[in-house]
Amino acid sequence: MNVNEHDGQEAQAGDGAQVSTGTPNDKAAVPDAAIPELVIISGMSGAGRSTAAKCLEDLGWFVVDNLPPALIPTMVELGARSQGNVARIAVVVDVRGRRFFDNLRESLADLEAKNVTRRIVFLESSDDALVRRFESVRRPHPLQGDGRIVDGIAAERELLRELRGDADLVIDTSSLNVHELRAKMDAQFAGEEEPELRATVMSFGYKYGLPVDADLVVDCRFLPNPHWVPELRPYTGLNEEVSGYVFNQPGAKEFLDRYTELLQLVATGYRREGKRYVTIAVGCTGGKHRSVAMSEKLAARLAAEGVETVVVHRDMGRE
Repeated sequence: MNVNEHDGQEAQAGDGAQVSTGTPNDKAAVPDAAIPELVIISGMSGAGRSTAAKCLEDLGWFVVDNLPPALIPTMVELGARSQGNVARIAVVVDVRGRRFFDNLRESLADLEAKNVTRRIVFLESSDDALVRRFESVRRPHPLQGDGRIVDGIAAERELLRELRGDADLVIDTSSLNVHELRAKMDAQFAGEEEPELRATVMSFGYKYGLPVDADLVVDCRFLPNPHWVPELRPYTGLNEEVSGYVFNQPGAKEFLDRYTELLQLVATGYRREGKRYVTIAVGCTGGKHRSVAMSEKLAARLAAEGVETVVVHRDMGRE
């Protein structure tokens, strides 16, 4: 089943969220401790927004779908006055509310001024995957008008470009099914205590394309390729002999040391700016040997520095 078989259907839903706009006049009476945690879910139509929202709902979040951005601060204020009954709010914002979308940046600035802890989760997917999903449900893209599905996708990408840049967590669902997306959401939000920073270290092969959700990209192709060593070719970077071969090459250990130092600096800045998630993509030609070995070592270094780290080998086994 596709990651969002019904998200394409949702993209055409015309019903707006029904939220009361009435708020008590005594706003100053709301203590900061009562302000609920806020997650804004957005992204491309057909990329899995509804699946992500349902996952948070199952984890106990109060979820509001298709809320006009101008009403987000009102929703937070209502939650703050619920006497702790609404401690976590998730809001789905997308192009179905495009008449109100211009108000989103103003609402985010308002939330920041009120010291509201908010995170933005952006669901991304390739054009090919989105076209297949819309065609499978036989629904038009909400922005295509009289054009093609790809025209609607292009218009939506442009509309969401700035929001994607502001996102705390970008999830590429191009090759994910519903269960895999739910597992990613669970990994980020199921824990009772949030770590200061979570890192995903992802090995990949350049011949399969750059990961679209990468924040930082590391290129290991300057190291000799174990693929050309016959006795190492069948194995991966998880093998001790392959890893030993990679890190015995000139510059490998020095690169790991210096890049770890750089990441320590970057991590400090991310924490200071409130960014909680980072995806570090480590690439080699095929994503089997060098990038896998480097990803494992790099993840171990980050974990030793107190960064909660997950390792993903995107292309291992594809050859």
